[in-house]
Amino acid sequence: MHQINDMDYKENILGTIGNTPLVKINKLTEELPCLVLAKYETFNPGNSVKDRMALKMIEDAEADGRLKPGGTIIEGTSGNTGMGLALAAIVKGYKCIFVISDKQSKEKMDVLRAVGAEVIVCPTDVEPDDPRSYYSVSKRLGEETPNSWYVNQYDNPSNCKAHFESTGPEIWEQTDGKVTHFVVGVGTGGTISGVGSYLKMHNPNVKVWGVDTYGSVFKKYHETGIFDENEIYPYVTEGIGEDILPANVNFNVIDGFTKVTDKDAAVYTQLLAKKEGMFLGNSAGAAIKGVLQLKEHFKKDDVVVVLFHDHGSRYVGKMFNDDWMREMGYID
Repeated sequence: MHQINDMDYKENILGTIGNTPLVKINKLTEELPCLVLAKYETFNPGNSVKDRMALKMIEDAEADGRLKPGGTIIEGTSGNTGMGLALAAIVKGYKCIFVISDKQSKEKMDVLRAVGAEVIVCPTDVEPDDPRSYYSVSKRLGEETPNSWYVNQYDNPSNCKAHFESTGPEIWEQTDGKVTHFVVGVGTGGTISGVGSYLKMHNPNVKVWGVDTYGSVFKKYHETGIFDENEIYPYVTEGIGEDILPANVNFNVIDGFTKVTDKDAAVYTQLLAKKEGMFLGNSAGAAIKGVLQLKEHFKKDDVVVVLFHDHGSRYVGKMFNDDWMREMGYID
């Protein structure tokens, strides 16, 4: 008979965040000489890597009084950060208002409403400083709503810190310190900067590669120091790339960027499901294609860790819908 203190359970859903598995990629990486391991973040309760930083940002804001009991959490999100914030808000007793751009999938909006958040939709194709943009609207709501806290994941240092404290150490321990390359899509920059700093602190030779998208400023800025407005145009890939430079992107930690097209990201998202049984989001397709594009950087004994951000259920109407794929010209 088990004693009562032998029972194994979490106090609430937030206790299940982190400690996600590393899973070997087999078929899609056959042409590479090295071991490729996926840090499989969909095992988090909100099905994405963003649960980690959402909880950390809330805990840090509670600790220094920015977020007060019964308060309202306000954020601009492409969906996943919102999910993580909403789960923590339910457990801790806060309200949530999320501002989302109209290019995000309907599933993401429905999911946020399902966990009790109020969702406001803004146009994608406007400048970041346009009053209608999701940056501007979320900022304004933060100023106008009583007892509210505007999260600002782009510039909030707790985002990066969450990955320095959890994701980085997990990857280091799971690979027994043998990781040689870390590859990940870059949006707010929290994951690449936090994980990258931790890994390089333990082994300065670890190479950190960002996956960027066409229509985003990161790659050119990293290589030239020029923020090129002409690089910016609307793109389909969700969750990576930016038309701003978030404070969380630490360019010093990043060794380089590779850009993946919208089409390749979508096609490889489907291939991960069909060849590896990995039902993942759009940025995972971009990430694995990015790994393949970096082929000449890898040697036989290398251990490449690629992080997969979120779950395929958020993209059933898009990348996993062949009518949509045909409409976009991504498949024949």
